Amino acid sequence: DVSLLAQSGKVTGLLGPNGAGKSTLIKVMTTLLVPEHGTVMVDGVDVVHKPALARERIGLAGQSAAVDAFLTGRETLVMVGRLYGMKAKIAKARADELLEKLGLTEAADRQTKTYSGGMRRRLDLGASLVATPKVLFLDEPTTGLDPRTRLQLWDIIRDLVAQGVTILLTTQYLEEADALCDYIYVIDKGKMIIEGTSEDLKGSLGQDIIELKVADSHIVATQKLLKKLMNQDPKVDTATRRLSIHTKSGADDLLKVAESMKKSKINVEELSLHRPTLDDVFLAVTDD
Repeated sequence: DVSLLAQSGKVTGLLGPNGAGKSTLIKVMTTLLVPEHGTVMVDGVDVVHKPALARERIGLAGQSAAVDAFLTGRETLVMVGRLYGMKAKIAKARADELLEKLGLTEAADRQTKTYSGGMRRRLDLGASLVATPKVLFLDEPTTGLDPRTRLQLWDIIRDLVAQGVTILLTTQYLEEADALCDYIYVIDKGKMIIEGTSEDLKGSLGQDIIELKVADSHIVATQKLLKKLMNQDPKVDTATRRLSIHTKSGADDLLKVAESMKKSKINVEELSLHRPTLDDVFLAVTDD
């Protein structure tokens, strides 16, 4: 029960909890799995009936960096170019171009086993770009990377889009989807459950959110008080000691909550009012 359309030259996001079917769907779209039913068209090519032709149009960077530890960065990209049928001179020139673009020129002649995790991810992305694909599939490309390296990859993705590459991105980081994706699909248990732009999805909740942080000993009392005040059960995260609840009246309800907390002698460490985020949407529409 999944149907989606990725616009040319845009970033389309595919979100969902672990086990929702994101990676399986990516494998079907990239010819690695054959679906029992349905149709998959990539750049006008039926990937089931013409997989070889489809592979000429796509690039794939999976969840783990698939690079040979004993090859250098340059050797890795040249090898991929040669596998695509490029002449040696052209493959070397393309490798040099990508190494510079990915910030790996200085490490180009080192074995990849000496690379950091972020460098390996960038090299893996470079391998998926050697043949200049029209459609690029990125399956959680920044998982496990430090914030600086993640931002560097974001810039690379934006540059690719500026060049007209169509990107389908799965990610665990909702702020990443918010920053990069022009349109987002959310799947859960193999079914499409919601779609739209980031702003559309946030607006679908229709209400602002009041969030509080209290001491462990006050969580239960705060939960009961919020339910009485707002006539709804708040969401509780005991690990972070945070409670959140939807509000139709925004600032007025925020003041009401603050006054009630003070009267009840509940020490509130943090109190805020904010618009729904993609995290709020994700928690609202999935079972996790």
